[in-house]
This record gives sequence, C-alpha cells and structure tokens, in this order.
Amino acid sequence: MKALLVEDEQKIASFVCAGLRERGFVVDHCDDGQQGYDYAMTRDYDVVLLDVMLPGRDGLSILKGLRREGRNVPVILLTARNELDDRLEGLNLGADDYLAKPFYVEELLARIHALLRRVSGERQNVLMVGNIRLDRITRVAEVNGRPVELTSREFNLMEYLMRSPGRVYARTQILEHVWGYDFEPQTNMVDVCIQRLRKKVDDGGESPIEAVRGVGYRLRKAGSED
Repeated sequence: MKALLVEDEQKIASFVCAGLRERGFVVDHCDDGQQGYDYAMTRDYDVVLLDVMLPGRDGLSILKGLRREGRNVPVILLTARNELDDRLEGLNLGADDYLAKPFYVEELLARIHALLRRVSGERQNVLMVGNIRLDRITRVAEVNGRPVELTSREFNLMEYLMRSPGRVYARTQILEHVWGYDFEPQTNMVDVCIQRLRKKVDDGGESPIEAVRGVGYRLRKAGSED
C-alpha cells in the first residue's frame, strides 16, 4: 500500500513514516501543504494522512481542493485534541476519519485498514492472478494454496504487478512505486528483486513474471499465452 503523509512536525513525521514502512507501506512525506496538495493531485495513493495545521496551505484547504477536483482518495486528518471545530469541518468537507494527537502507530494502522475495508471492500484487499493469492491486509502470500514467505519489498513488488496483469512496467516505474524514491538508472536492484521473487512464486512451470526486453517486467495474465 502507498501512503502520503503531509505533516510538518518532524518528530511525528519520523515515527509515522518509520512505523508504516516497517509494516510494508511505501510512504511519501511532505512538510509543506502546497507540496502535499500537488502530490495528492498528481500521484496515486491508497490513503492520505493529512495534518490540519501546515505551512504553505492548511490541511482543510487541501482536503477541500481534492474533493472539489474529484479526488476520492481516502483521507485521515491528524489533529490536536482541542481542534473539535477542525475535525467537524474536515468530516463535513469529505474526510474519512480523524486521529487526535498524540497517537500510537498501531492505532493509525488499525484505522487505515478499517478505512480501506470500508472504502474498497474486503474483496479488493485480496488479489488473485492464476495460482497466486495475496492478502493485502494480513500480507500473506500463497501459491497454489501454499504459503510463501516474502520480504516486505517482495510483497510490495508482487502486489504492484498483480494490480494490472499483462501491463508492462518500466524499471523506473517499479522503483518509484515499490521503493518510493529514485535510484541511479544503472542500478540492478529491480532485476535482483525480480529474480528472488520468481524463485519463490514459480511453481515448476513457466514463470508468471516475464521480462520484456528493453522495457521492463509484467505479470502474465491467467491463461495468457502471449
């Protein structure tokens, strides 16, 4: 899952980013409201974690702009305990939930998972392509019903490929969405991770993860012979 955190308090931002990344999230962080708005408008996220008081552009203004432009990404507001009016206004503007500071990362994670279940439904939290099954909430991977142990990065990469079977992803796209930041073009990090993943999900037949020469990788559609 990919999250955007818009928070200018460095201490809070640090522990939230660390906590989410430890649990397999790819996290983008902005400490300026205008930059956060630009990220939310131009990039795809599973959830946006939005502080109310921000430099550049306040959180309620960001939320209002997103909803006005038709961006329905789930939003959780991060507020101080005495900001009741902001919480009410945020919910009226289209926020999906709020969390009062200070909070525990475990509570934030529980709220994110509950929100995603409400927004997308349990069915979309389970991905299945061919004989591969991923549960995005429990982060359990199975091949032919057999549990397969994946690292956090391998799970995120498998999930990314499974979202659009048959679509070819360039290495730069995979780096941005799975690692969350850019690497030097000559890096072979994607190729190494793909090879490890292939060994774990191959089930004695042709690999479901295909290399497309000069472009990148794709996950073979179930039943496809292309």
